[in-house]
Amino acid sequence: MNLHSKLLLITLFSIAMAYLESAVVVYLRELYYPEGFYFPLKLIPENILIIELGRELATIIMLLTIGWVSGKNLSEKIAFFLFSFGVWDIFYYIWLKVILNWPESLFTDDLLFLIPVPWISPVLAPVLVSIVFILFSILVLRETEAGNKIKLDKINFILILIGVALILISFVWDFEKRLNSVSPVEFMWIVFVIGLIFMTIGLFQIIYKKNKEE
Repeated sequence: MNLHSKLLLITLFSIAMAYLESAVVVYLRELYYPEGFYFPLKLIPENILIIELGRELATIIMLLTIGWVSGKNLSEKIAFFLFSFGVWDIFYYIWLKVILNWPESLFTDDLLFLIPVPWISPVLAPVLVSIVFILFSILVLRETEAGNKIKLDKINFILILIGVALILISFVWDFEKRLNSVSPVEFMWIVFVIGLIFMTIGLFQIIYKKNKEE
């Protein structure tokens, strides 16, 4: 199977998976937020919270699995995972918009993740990260499809690590206070943007340096 066929199938899988994820969220919001989803967030029963944590972990395992079985080497496995993750994340919000007409805008606050602590940000933030993942993964897969090897040097690794750390800090910073805040919830945009820039430079320099060497 060629690269285009693989990407098409993974895209279909990710879109369908995003629908399943959004459907679960629709049910949860119907139960706990019938008047609409806004901060501060409501407490949900502990047994439901445990199930929700399991669902989130299962989601990541499924995306990792599709990446692992699709790639022929480590670079491709990571790239297919990032591609699938990006498509899934973006279409998760598209489906919620279609079904619930939510979010109201890209700056609407959302609870992104619960592991190990709650992640909170405007919808735009994870969408930007997903766009970077998709573009980077396509470039990597084009190189590997052509028989070229992708290498991660120390400088790029440090840039990516710093970028990811800053992005995560912006998501989880002062999460307890933000969970109990009234919408719109404060978000560290400067920290996020700096982190996104560092991560993007680190990722795309891998491709740039490789092409420059040739």
